Amino acid sequence: MVRSAATACLLLLLAAPVLAEDAAPPPVVSTEAPVLGDAGAWVEAAPLLPGAADPAPPTGTPAPIKADTDLVRLVLKAHPVVQGVMALLALAIAAVLTVLLFKLVEFALAFRHLRRTEAALATAADLFALQGDDPLALASRAARAEVDGLPPTLTAALRAASRDRLDLALDRIEAGAVMRLRSGTGLLASIGAVGPFVGLFGTVFGIMNSFLAIAATQTTSLSVVAPGIAEALLATGIGLVAAIPAVLLYNGVMRRIASYRHRLADGRSVLLCRFSHELDRRMGA
Repeated sequence: MVRSAATACLLLLLAAPVLAEDAAPPPVVSTEAPVLGDAGAWVEAAPLLPGAADPAPPTGTPAPIKADTDLVRLVLKAHPVVQGVMALLALAIAAVLTVLLFKLVEFALAFRHLRRTEAALATAADLFALQGDDPLALASRAARAEVDGLPPTLTAALRAASRDRLDLALDRIEAGAVMRLRSGTGLLASIGAVGPFVGLFGTVFGIMNSFLAIAATQTTSLSVVAPGIAEALLATGIGLVAAIPAVLLYNGVMRRIASYRHRLADGRSVLLCRFSHELDRRMGA
């Protein structure tokens, strides 16, 4: 018994180091890189305990990215096709402004000459001797030429033929005056009708350029998509800036032409009445 007990105690003493090694916790592996100390020596960072939380990220707010909102730089960085569309629309805007300035001067002069001739019609003793280059003065001289060409003996047939010839001459004079005032309206109509679609072409190409950039970079980042969309919207805006004033100016020109034709019709009526009285006087004589 004593011998067997001694043998068991000896076995326990021999197995104790092995059991203690198995029961020890696993070694802690540090995930921190060594840092450089004050004296210039590398100092091992404190190990992380198992189950400990990861170090908190820095709480500082990242600096915001400054967006480039300069329209000039946006146009310079745009695709060449979109730049061409913008240049074409800029030329259209310049054309609209040119027609606007020209029409302001032209209508001011036309109505001033017309008012002067109307005043002469109201005060002149001989309505067939008006001077000037406006339509009413030309109509008065056409009436004078027709009266001078009448024979001494006037019949009803000659009277009707003379009136028809004068009507044709006045129609030509009025059509020429209106045609001169209508110059430039075709350009305004074209810009007003085509301008938005030209801007839409630039919009479509800009958006297509954005999708191509997404496909090339394999990312949908806003910095990749935003330039193409911005230049597309800018092309649309320039198209509207060209088309809206063109439509408004076209409508204004047509209203002024209608007013001018109405005043020409009044002066024409006065001339025709005087011409009819002249024919009546010759027939009575």
